[in-house]
Amino acid sequence: MPDSDSIDSDKIVRVWDWPVRLTHWSFAVLVFAMWQTAENGAWYWHTRLGVVLFGLLIFRVIWGVIGSRTARFSQFVKGPGAVLGYLRGNWRNRIGHSPLAALSVIALLGAMSVQVGMGLFSGDPYDGATGPLNGFVGVATADMLTGWHEQFYWAVLGLAGFHILAIAFYASAKQNDLVTPMITGKREVDSTVEGNTRASPVRALVALGVAGAIAYWVWLGAPPFG
Repeated sequence: MPDSDSIDSDKIVRVWDWPVRLTHWSFAVLVFAMWQTAENGAWYWHTRLGVVLFGLLIFRVIWGVIGSRTARFSQFVKGPGAVLGYLRGNWRNRIGHSPLAALSVIALLGAMSVQVGMGLFSGDPYDGATGPLNGFVGVATADMLTGWHEQFYWAVLGLAGFHILAIAFYASAKQNDLVTPMITGKREVDSTVEGNTRASPVRALVALGVAGAIAYWVWLGAPPFG
């Protein structure tokens, strides 16, 4: 029996599910929006968008455990041996992130998490621009984290730029379009390649609910339960 998720058993298969595509493009929009709001002193929106980004990162981590096959970290996060094997050409007719691309994905997710984490504690209560967890740290610590938060954005931007350059390299040098599949969720492959599994709406709602609840709790200042 053919894979129920194959669109065309000969050429076209599913690669990325909709939660992965949605979070991917949302990250791009939010990182740019966070920069714009900070540059223009729009702290009302900056802090709120930061919490949205925080929730989205939590969702992506959860989805990386319970999502469709290509969304799962266990499917694409490999050891050095797999990375070397990929560089030697031992990665043919597969879908999803390559072992090398996985390093970029993990680096970006990690960098955004660090940036958001610092932002949650940073700020100056005297000018009204504070993260929701600012009260858990002293003024000196908050000032230090604020400085790091401002500077570390360039590391996030650098990783994003490297990510874009890698995509451009694959498109021009290897004739491998990585953008269209992240928009449509599908790509043309060898007829023997198995397509991705479908995204479970129930699991997606559970992941979204958990991520949203944690983000909202943090937005309230992480009050104690009970």
